[in-house]
Amino acid sequence: MGQSLKAQGRPLASAAEQLRILSAPNGFPPFEQKLAEANLLPLRATGITVFQINVGKLCNQVCAHCHVDAGPDRKEIMTRETAELCIRALAQTEIPVVDITGGAPELNPNFRWLVEQARALGRHVMDRCNLTVLLLPPQADLAEFLARHQVEVIASLPYFRAAQTDAQRGLGVFDKSIEALRRLNALGYGREGSGLLLNLVYNPVGAFLPPKQDAIEKQFKRELERQFGVVFNRLYAITNMPISRFLEFLLASGNYEGYMQRLANAFNPAAAAGVMCRYTLSVGWDGTLYDCDFNQMLELPIGNGAPQHIRDFDAAKLHTRRIVTANHCYGCTAGAGSSCAGATTHS
Repeated sequence: MGQSLKAQGRPLASAAEQLRILSAPNGFPPFEQKLAEANLLPLRATGITVFQINVGKLCNQVCAHCHVDAGPDRKEIMTRETAELCIRALAQTEIPVVDITGGAPELNPNFRWLVEQARALGRHVMDRCNLTVLLLPPQADLAEFLARHQVEVIASLPYFRAAQTDAQRGLGVFDKSIEALRRLNALGYGREGSGLLLNLVYNPVGAFLPPKQDAIEKQFKRELERQFGVVFNRLYAITNMPISRFLEFLLASGNYEGYMQRLANAFNPAAAAGVMCRYTLSVGWDGTLYDCDFNQMLELPIGNGAPQHIRDFDAAKLHTRRIVTANHCYGCTAGAGSSCAGATTHS
């Protein structure tokens, strides 16, 4: 897929420019029209079961598909003050799951504190890990820390072969990822009866939809164990969202119109009914509240009268809020659907 425009020294399109591109007429109907046809407009939250915290854009990798536009040069990092506001808000609720993401979330100096505080509140914690961060010298004890606190690891691995993974994530990333997975397996992650969950995330290397999740999971399990002795629990197939670096790729390669048409044609009302924004609250690195991590990257905060910052957290108002949508939402509603937990339907 090649490097992003930013990696080549050209600035990434602003969030406003990305939204302008996405909203321009291109032969497919506005997303809200599809929602209306499915009797889902206005789309509303059905409660909050996942409290997602994006602790910033700092990362040790620069991946070609990254919707966060993360990298080693990013300065957007959640402060301790904002992290404390997150825990204070969480403590007011019974939200069962805390989903910590980034960037590489582990590079935030408050990451371990957040894990400890969330676990002290009795919440299940998930860490969205790029795997190679586990091999950084300052993170030598990170895998043991995660295991000690029974953190579920959701690890991104584009493919079970080096060529495809390195094309998306950088030369040598696949081998490092395998080393990190073996380190997690040695601690019990991914092994039956250990209680330590290790789930992988797959997304296509190109302008097409992912295959059926169950089928690609079987392939991953067979090949990773056969070739490398690596085991894991589940694989989540996630559609590449037409934003940030992937939007750059679509535009530069002439695939934008075709990809958007493909997503719109594959709109699935059942997937739309189960989109993750209906049960997830996304907290940005600066405390701004969003319906999902993708809206966060497009700078589309929660609207329609609901609180827009974690300092103003109000569970009652947020539980039934109206979701902010735009054409990028086609990515989550195509085919079997796509969410942070993979496919949302089995049809």
